[in-house]
Amino acid sequence: MARERKPSSWPRQVLTALDTLESEAIHVFREVAGEFDRPVILFSGGKDSTLLVHLAVKAFAPAPVPFGLLHVDTGHNYPEVIEFRDRIAAQLNLRLEVARVEDYLADGRLVERADGTRNPLQTQPLLDAIAEHRFDAVFGGGRRDEERARAKERIMSLRDTFGRWDPRKQRPELWNLYNGRHAPGEHVRVFPISNWTELDVWRYIQREDIDLPSIYYAHERPVFRRDGMWLAEGPWGGPRAGETLETRSVRYRTVGDGSCTGAVESTASTLDEVIAEVTASRLTERGATRADDRLSEAAMEDRKKEGYF
Repeated sequence: MARERKPSSWPRQVLTALDTLESEAIHVFREVAGEFDRPVILFSGGKDSTLLVHLAVKAFAPAPVPFGLLHVDTGHNYPEVIEFRDRIAAQLNLRLEVARVEDYLADGRLVERADGTRNPLQTQPLLDAIAEHRFDAVFGGGRRDEERARAKERIMSLRDTFGRWDPRKQRPELWNLYNGRHAPGEHVRVFPISNWTELDVWRYIQREDIDLPSIYYAHERPVFRRDGMWLAEGPWGGPRAGETLETRSVRYRTVGDGSCTGAVESTASTLDEVIAEVTASRLTERGATRADDRLSEAAMEDRKKEGYF
């Protein structure tokens, strides 16, 4: 006769939504570390790439993170973000490779765009850096809720020998099984936080007490209005004729090239206030503040097909 089982004295552990997302991301990091030879994390100092670094540290602790960082610097980044990027790399003793768009402009490999934005110019320096260092897996902070093209991409996304992405050749990912198989010269882009939302990111930042650049919180900054966005003055140009500088209380929801990344008017200076603001928003951060995504209906998808993030 079977013995009656007594209830366990141990309380049942219930995972929160953030616990589940964290577990998935850590699993992806460990899978890549075991399967690939030369991974690298794309790290700009923005909130999503900072979250990636934090998750990588947790994935391999107490051992060090077994790969370095790569940033494609347009030369038009916000100084607060560049300072933060360098400080975090130094604190964690992580190797930081920087591919500079300005080097390509100086020797003629690239030419400035008429609109002044350098975000689309990042593709060639990125692909050259991947080839030079023979990176076979490149972690990115892309999330599916950001933009329609990013919603099409798998957690592990194959790029061909030219770095191009074909949305029609996405591999199935069932039961947390990821296919990293690739031929010589190809590489895989890896997006561990694909399933996170902007709100998830901020709630996790609050839970883990993750440090971020100051421009993610409300501050006074001279800005001018262009195409429905508040842009800051800087080496990227502006204000133009008819555009007037005004000092406003603003913050940034996403960080990129200063010529195309807008601020939002905000008084949210604490994590609780930022989370409340994001909860009430009906626009994604890229939809609200990224001019480079407005170049055409398929601007992001076209750039990704060419090898962009």
